[in-house]
Amino acid sequence: MTTLQILRELRRELPAEVVICDPDAMARYRDDASGEPGGMPLAVLRPASVDELAAAVRLCNRHAVGIVPQGGRTGLSGGACAHAGGVVVSTERMNGIIHLDRRAMTLTAWAGTPLQVIQEAALAAGLEYPVDIGARGTATIGGTVATNAGGIRVIRHGMTRSHVAGLEVVLADSTVIDDLQRLEKDNAGYDLKHLFTGSEGTLGIVTRVCLRLKHAMPYTETALLGLRDHEAAFALLEAARAQLGESLVAFEGMWPDFFAHVCDEAALCRAPLAGRQGFYVLVEAAHRSGAGAEGFHAWLSEMLESGRVEDGAVARSGADAAALWKIRESVTELHRSFGPHLSFDIGLPPPVVGHFAEAVAGVLRDRRTLQFGHVGDGNLHLLVAREAGDTDHDIEQPVFELVRQWHGTVSAEHGIGLLKRDWLGHSRSPQQRDVMRRIKHGLDPAGIMNRGKLLTSPSCPESVLEDPTAMSM
Repeated sequence: MTTLQILRELRRELPAEVVICDPDAMARYRDDASGEPGGMPLAVLRPASVDELAAAVRLCNRHAVGIVPQGGRTGLSGGACAHAGGVVVSTERMNGIIHLDRRAMTLTAWAGTPLQVIQEAALAAGLEYPVDIGARGTATIGGTVATNAGGIRVIRHGMTRSHVAGLEVVLADSTVIDDLQRLEKDNAGYDLKHLFTGSEGTLGIVTRVCLRLKHAMPYTETALLGLRDHEAAFALLEAARAQLGESLVAFEGMWPDFFAHVCDEAALCRAPLAGRQGFYVLVEAAHRSGAGAEGFHAWLSEMLESGRVEDGAVARSGADAAALWKIRESVTELHRSFGPHLSFDIGLPPPVVGHFAEAVAGVLRDRRTLQFGHVGDGNLHLLVAREAGDTDHDIEQPVFELVRQWHGTVSAEHGIGLLKRDWLGHSRSPQQRDVMRRIKHGLDPAGIMNRGKLLTSPSCPESVLEDPTAMSM
C-alpha cells in the first residue's frame, strides 16, 4: 500500500481533527528535548478517546506502519523522536482529571494531562502527588509513567513506579488492557502495570493512569549548604536521615564546576554563599505542621557547630526557596550557556558517586564538564563539552566503560530511547536483553511500537511504505 492510500485510510477511519498531514503543522512533533533530530512523519494523530486511539493503532498495525507515542516531548533520550514514514500518536487531546478519591487517596487522569495539573489537583484536595521534575508544566503523566520518571524527591518517595496504582494501555494489535481497579493489595498473577511503566512506549500506549497520592506536607524548609567535598555531603546525608527521618524529601548535590558556571559564568542565578565551596547541597524537609521547622533548624545548627557544614543559606520565605531551587533547576537553561555538549544520566551506589566523578574527570582529561545530581539516590548528571572534531562515541565510550566497570547504569532516570540504546549492554546482561526482546516480540510481533527505541531488532523493519517522502494528499 502506498503512502497516499494509507493517508486516505487514516482520514476515512478517523475524525478529521485527529489526523494532521501538513508538514508545517507536523514540524513540532518531529523531536523531543534531547536535541536528537527526528524525521518527518507520515502523519500526526491526536486522538481524544481510547476508541480513536485503538482505531489508529489497528490501522497502523494492519499496514506495519511504525508508531511513535508522544506526550509533552520533554524527554532527554530521544525516545519521542519521530521517524520518516512513521506515524506520531500524541496524547495531548487525552487530557484532564477523571476522578480523585480522597478516601482511597487515588487520582485517575488521562495520559496527556500535564504533571503540574496532577500536582495542583491533588493539593487542592489536601493531598499530593510527590513525583516532581523540572519540566512539570509540560511533561505529561503518561510520559512520566512510560519513562518511570524520577526527579528531585526520589530519596523520600521513590520513582514513578512506586505511585502507579493502575493503568489503561492500548497494545500494538489495538487490544485495550484495563488495569485501573485501584486495589491496594492484588496478587493475582503478573503485575502488568509495572511491565508498562518504564517501557518507553515500546510495548503499548498508556491512555489512563491511576495514581496513589500522599498526605500533603504544606510546610517546607529549604537550605543551600556549602561543604568540604562529596564525602562530607554523604556523611551529612546519613546525619539528615538519622535526625530528620521521613521529613527529608530532597538532597541535591552540585559540584563546584556546575555552581560556578550557573552563578558566575552564565549568571543564571545569584550565588547565596560567599566564596567557593568544595561541594554544594540543596536540602529540603517537609512537615504536616509548622512545628517541624524547629527540628530542621536544630539539625542545621548542630551540623554547623560540628563543622560538617562550612556555610549555608536558609530560605525564610517561599521566594527564598524558589531562588535556591533555581540554582539546581537552571540545568534547563544550560543548553544555551554551556554550548554544544553531551549529557549523561548515570546511576551508581550513592557512597561511590564522588569517587566515580573523580574517575570520570581522569578519563575525560582536559574536557570541560559540569556535574550535579541526586546525592541520596546515586544519580549523577554529567555534561561534557564537545570539542572540534568530536564524535559522540569519542565522549561516550570512556564514560560508559567506567559505568560498566563500576557496575552502574547508563540511564538512572531519563530512559534509553535512541541515545543510550547502543550502550544498553553496559548495564544489562545478554540474558536480560534477550528476555526484553521476547517480551517485546510477544506483545508487538510486527515491531510497530516506538521501533528503534530502547532495543534493536532485525525483525522490526523501519518502513514498508513505498514512498515515505510523499506527505500530502
